[in-house]
Amino acid sequence: MNLDFPQIVPYIPFILQGIKVTLLVTLISVVLGFIWGSILALIKISKFGPLNWLAVAYTSIFRGTPLILQLTFVYFATPQLTGYNISQLEAAVLTFTLNSGAYISETIRGGILAVDKGQWEAAKSLGVPYRRMMMDIILPQGIKNILPALVNETIALLKESALVSTIGLADILQNANVVKGTIFRYFEPYIIAGVLYYVMVMILTWFAGVLERRMRRSD
Repeated sequence: MNLDFPQIVPYIPFILQGIKVTLLVTLISVVLGFIWGSILALIKISKFGPLNWLAVAYTSIFRGTPLILQLTFVYFATPQLTGYNISQLEAAVLTFTLNSGAYISETIRGGILAVDKGQWEAAKSLGVPYRRMMMDIILPQGIKNILPALVNETIALLKESALVSTIGLADILQNANVVKGTIFRYFEPYIIAGVLYYVMVMILTWFAGVLERRMRRSD
């Protein structure tokens, strides 16, 4: 095997610089995607027909088309359609937010519907307004039930963030591509990138496990 890891050592700091962009895209997209997904979930369980139908159609579109297509469409088509020269970071965050919101909305909707009906009936019998009931009683219990699914979505988003390299955003994979083109070696920079993604996923998984155990202790 023709491997030469010492040759890539000087380029490792450059690849590491991509961690900041990867985490930035993932963190912002997860937070905004959760907020957007929560709104969609509440719309889906509402009895307002038109909005309900639009939310279902939205979810179907974003779950039924490739993420890389959505990303390239947002980045390249936005200037044509609106005249606004969207940046690479803005395109990445917008795409991942819209996409993750569609998946998270279904997860949250399932968590809300899984809450015991007695909770709904007790709140209604006490005269708790619908909005307060959802925000203070139903939604917190639903989120607690779906925490593992939300962690899985975050991990998936972290890995899918590598797609931003297709629009030239300097994340881990893009920096590895730059190194590959500089030293004309493929295995070494890509294995470094793979190790970085794996370590970040393992840290996220550990953190989620700690959070889940603490939440179980509060039962």
